[in-house]
Amino acid sequence: MLMLGPIGFAAPWVLVALIALPVLWVILRAMPPAPRLVAFPGVALLRGLVDKVPVARRTPWWLLLLRLAAVAALILAFAGPSWKPVVASGQTGPLLVILDAGWSAAPDWPARLTRAEAALTDAAAEGRPAALLLADGRDRPGALPFAPADTLLAGLRAAQPVSWATGLPGDPAAALAGVPDGALETLWITDGLDSPNRAAWLSALVDRGPVTVVPPTRAVRSLSLHAGDTPSLTLAASDEAAPAILAIGPDPQGVERELARLTPGDAATAAGISTRPTAIDLPPELRNRITRFQIEGEAHAGAVVLADDRVKRRKVGLVGDADRQAEGQELLSQLHYLRQALAPTTDLVEGGLGDVLNAAPDVIVLADQVDLAEADDLTAWVNDGGLLIRFAGPRMAAFEGLQDEPLIPVALRQGGRDIGGALSWGDPRGIRPFAADGIFAGLIPPEEVTIRAQLMAQPAPDLAEKTLAALTDNTPLVTRARAGQGQVVLFHVTANAEWSNLPISGLFVEMLDRLVQTARVSPTEEAADDREQPFWTPETVLDGFGRASPAEGLAPVAAADLALGPGPDRPAGIYAAGERRVALNAGGPLALADWPGATVEAVGTTSGRDLKGLLLALAALILAADALGSAAIARGGRVAAAVLLALLVQHSPPATAQEVNPELARAANEVALAYVVTGDARVDEASRQGLRGLSMVLAQRTSVEPGEPVAIDLDRDDLSVLTMLYWPITDTQPAPSPQAYVRLNHFMRSGGMILFDTRDGDVAGVGGPDMSGALQALASPLEIPPLAPIPQDHVLTRSFYLLADFPGRWQGNPVWLEAPPAGAEAAEGVPFRQLNDGVSPVVIGGNSWAEAWAVDENGFPAYPIGRGWEGEQQREMAYRFGVNLMMYVLTGNYKSDQVHVPALLDRMRTEEMLGP
Repeated sequence: MLMLGPIGFAAPWVLVALIALPVLWVILRAMPPAPRLVAFPGVALLRGLVDKVPVARRTPWWLLLLRLAAVAALILAFAGPSWKPVVASGQTGPLLVILDAGWSAAPDWPARLTRAEAALTDAAAEGRPAALLLADGRDRPGALPFAPADTLLAGLRAAQPVSWATGLPGDPAAALAGVPDGALETLWITDGLDSPNRAAWLSALVDRGPVTVVPPTRAVRSLSLHAGDTPSLTLAASDEAAPAILAIGPDPQGVERELARLTPGDAATAAGISTRPTAIDLPPELRNRITRFQIEGEAHAGAVVLADDRVKRRKVGLVGDADRQAEGQELLSQLHYLRQALAPTTDLVEGGLGDVLNAAPDVIVLADQVDLAEADDLTAWVNDGGLLIRFAGPRMAAFEGLQDEPLIPVALRQGGRDIGGALSWGDPRGIRPFAADGIFAGLIPPEEVTIRAQLMAQPAPDLAEKTLAALTDNTPLVTRARAGQGQVVLFHVTANAEWSNLPISGLFVEMLDRLVQTARVSPTEEAADDREQPFWTPETVLDGFGRASPAEGLAPVAAADLALGPGPDRPAGIYAAGERRVALNAGGPLALADWPGATVEAVGTTSGRDLKGLLLALAALILAADALGSAAIARGGRVAAAVLLALLVQHSPPATAQEVNPELARAANEVALAYVVTGDARVDEASRQGLRGLSMVLAQRTSVEPGEPVAIDLDRDDLSVLTMLYWPITDTQPAPSPQAYVRLNHFMRSGGMILFDTRDGDVAGVGGPDMSGALQALASPLEIPPLAPIPQDHVLTRSFYLLADFPGRWQGNPVWLEAPPAGAEAAEGVPFRQLNDGVSPVVIGGNSWAEAWAVDENGFPAYPIGRGWEGEQQREMAYRFGVNLMMYVLTGNYKSDQVHVPALLDRMRTEEMLGP
């Protein structure tokens, strides 16, 4: 390859043809232009005369220059030019290609593979041995194997980025022990970030030969979770951009979609990395449905934060005696300690038990409460999956009906046990270390936490199984039992410092947090948990592109290893241990790498772009200009002027044209529904809300996923990209222009359909032959075919749902569409096939469908329909009509064809028997 500056030529020998350009100049300069034909009879007198010294007219210099430029462009094009091609380095020694394969390499992974493949292909052509090192953090003992470069291509094409950070083997000297003789050339396709052992590898490689570093073509961004009292996200990036953070999870219908968008905060920049905190400021009901957060526009594991128990905020109801208002008496209240422990991580609801139950909490905490009037309602709530946490106290200890008290996990002895009592111990007791497979596993009871009094449990065979925490003398401190789908937990001490100093310790907060996180865990889910702690079992894992899949073939991970973050044996994902779920996320702090001693390619340059097509196009343009110039000389400029005028007239918009509606391009791409703007703000808003509601239903129930509705101005917008147009009729709506009616007629002839809606419940009989009023005035210039009410066997009644009526906000009124022509029914039952695949160009009615479909910005119905359940049933039937209508528009007579398949087959058999 020949390099001339930044341009390389694959066939430089073709450039020799440029020597002929001066010769062409001389030849073309002497060539006269085409003669002009002039009708003059006197010329006959000159017949037979010969000019002894003929002199040709010279071709104009500018025309010569155009022709030579065209020839030069063709010569350069066939020489195979390319802009900044990747050329051979001139090295003869071995080649090492290092390909960073962590999550940060995923955004431009195809370009990385292309670059590595080009390097290996060139090495194979030169007969150089090569080795490929995927820096994916996996430990590869021994020396790197060097082999013929073409044998590495299959492994390169199968490589994929991983969901953890880039990593290199620990000992570069051992890995490079098998390098063949000669200077080692290294091509390092980096993700731009620092990683363990990178500096040691770079130093070792620079000592062995030239190192070329290919930086990433895109900025690196990562998302991480800061779990604390108020969980938040942190966006780190190597640029100053601040894309939105998408909160993704199932909607009320169970469809996974975007639930909210979070805006990153102000940036703090250090060492080339900008970090932006992002608060998770969402309602609890919404936040608890979120399964992942993701950077908008990024598709890699580092841009994803999987939501686990740390993100979800439970709603906790507190029931107990009101705080004493006197100064200094607040510390005697059990609710005060519970409030201080739970408020940072939960949403609290306080009040009577009835009020708390009405708030639908996940957890209810009863502080020394017995003999409650709402006991039956509380029992039903627990059986449905609620978590009830109870605390003992003087009231419970003195309650005579304690044996009959419902929702107690274990049988209790009446009366408390304290120092100096009948069941006393000599000294206060400490807390025994928690079981390694229990809910409090990993928590360490402080030595200074002691219990002075407690409510004793009756001995029972299953007492040990129900005990979550015990004292040093093995008496239960916290017990738990299942009740239906829920669970009941009892602290055998008070929630204040009256019986122990546990409530004023950090252990109290941690124990309550662990218990709250188990809310709404069913017995089936708990039985399916891998309870062999301290190991965590992977449930869902991510690949390098951030795509989730079930974990298969992965062994449980030790808790100590899990704390190290994602790695080869523990990819990013969700891990379970007992009743707990924790997310292992790939994103985190970023650190840019430096490359002393290496050659770093410039960022943002385009390498290897083929210029042949560009030069051929340039030659064609020059030849076109040459043709115009020749015509100008031959015809005195009239032909050239006419051609230029024609081109200008063809490609210039008319002076009165309006700007093109940019929403139409989106409508074509997203199959967006469209409505006619009437000028009445209320009607137009109802149309927008109605088509938005219908679009949501289509996306939920069918494979059609329309975008936001598009408002259509009939006097301005092109209708060719639309499929269906909703036209509400108003008395004050102005008539469209004649050009608009031309576009509307063309729209109906080419397969489009208009849904006319008078919104009056068909009071005026809008669909009949005698259309009147506003509809007749607006529709009279249109080519509307003869109409008839929709028959019971029409395809519109079964295109998706089976319908007998087509209600909107009103119902029971006829809906009209194109009537089949007389004699349309063919022989042998084969139906008449209309134009536009059997789709009627108009559907006319007055049931105010848009108001029935309309939803507000929160997704709730915007207009009432009927009364109670019957009205909502009518709204559902209106949605079904809208779905049928769109299926009818998009699929035509598909359903009708299916009904007549037997008749069609019989007719085909008859024709085959009769022969041609």
